[in-house]
Amino acid sequence: MAKKNLIIDTNVFLSDSECFEKFENNDLFVPIKVLEELDKHKARQDSVGFHARQTIKRFDALRASGSLSKGVRLGKGLGVIRFVKASEGALEELPQGLSHKSSDNLILAAALAIKAEFPKRKCIVVSQDVNMRVIADALGLTTEDYISSQVVSSRDVIYQGFVKFLVDDFMVEEFYDKQDVWLYEEDAAEQGIVLYPNQYVMLVSVENEKKTAIARFINWNVPVKPLVRRDDTFSWGVAPRNKEQKCGMDMLMNDDIPFVSLIGRAGSGKTLMAMAAGLEQVLGLEKGRYNRIIVSRPVQPLGKDIGFLPGTMEEKMAPWMKPIFDNMQFIMGSDRTMLDMYLDKGVIEIDAITYIRGRSISDAYLIIDEAQNLTAHEVKTILTRVGENTKIVLTGDIEQIDNVYTNETSNGLTFAIEKFKESTLSGHITFKKGERSKLATEASKLL
Repeated sequence: MAKKNLIIDTNVFLSDSECFEKFENNDLFVPIKVLEELDKHKARQDSVGFHARQTIKRFDALRASGSLSKGVRLGKGLGVIRFVKASEGALEELPQGLSHKSSDNLILAAALAIKAEFPKRKCIVVSQDVNMRVIADALGLTTEDYISSQVVSSRDVIYQGFVKFLVDDFMVEEFYDKQDVWLYEEDAAEQGIVLYPNQYVMLVSVENEKKTAIARFINWNVPVKPLVRRDDTFSWGVAPRNKEQKCGMDMLMNDDIPFVSLIGRAGSGKTLMAMAAGLEQVLGLEKGRYNRIIVSRPVQPLGKDIGFLPGTMEEKMAPWMKPIFDNMQFIMGSDRTMLDMYLDKGVIEIDAITYIRGRSISDAYLIIDEAQNLTAHEVKTILTRVGENTKIVLTGDIEQIDNVYTNETSNGLTFAIEKFKESTLSGHITFKKGERSKLATEASKLL
């Protein structure tokens, strides 16, 4: 395969500081403007700042091997990395109307300079910025997206946590009679199904498709488990309304599943179910499982210090946590006094993701809402904070991502779902039906 020249945009380094080894034996060119952009982000206390700092440290380490202005070999089987600036001639090639002060345009001008310097070698601009790729194409430059962090090819193949499984009619009857029902790998293969630990299976009779039962798959060596049968109404009268919510509540109330992820469109009840299960196990009929509920969500712009708002951390977080408070009040009723009392006692804590690094959280029920706005690095940071007897619940809607450095297939929530689907310590379910109101459901479909 012919060697190529790759011009690397800033956002590639900001999303993956370990990208250096992921371009095979191609030469990398880093425009000087990229260094200035990295410097602007290095003080951020989020994954973007982390990757900026790590990239700068890597550049500094490479200096020991030679001059980056002339080119330094990245390693065995890898190409050379070199800093490059936009020449006057390249700047003049920019069409009228493209500002010479724009960072993107200066990076593209540097790409034009590399293209002119190596006319016989293919030159590619690697960027996650869609608009930059469009402009580059207009300038006659070949472009590619950087998708190394993508864990699935498209949103359509993200693990759902629920599947239909055709079985003999008598197996459904035996399941309802509380007899052991086993599933077989050969039958799954015949139906084109792959089952994972803690995946929910709808047993469907081959003789009557309306004859069904919902079970939880553990592994091929044990029978499927029924959902925990308890009074559908919890202490505050909140109950699952559809099969996905029932599966989600089964996981949320299960001590053997310390990590649960819930995704679904707006109004599907993912945050409400997570809160209801947490309150039930801390304050309700099954209180005592955990000592407290900790709730957090990403602050947008993601990871920015929230010190610009006055007051305590709880007061600063209040505007961002309003959706959580809405769910709590819906569960507890309109009495705000009870909620304030639990907040004052520390039974319910509001925390900022920005300051979670270094903590060890034990005996807690931890909810991270809007987790689709987290990066894979931030999700790793959060999950590694979990101590003994702590359950962590990630909720989010991958169709509503506000973080410009992630998308539906590379965000932290999708990353965690895909990486943990084979683990016996985790469970996932996708909520498909809206339950907030008929209008909210219709809006999520039409808009």
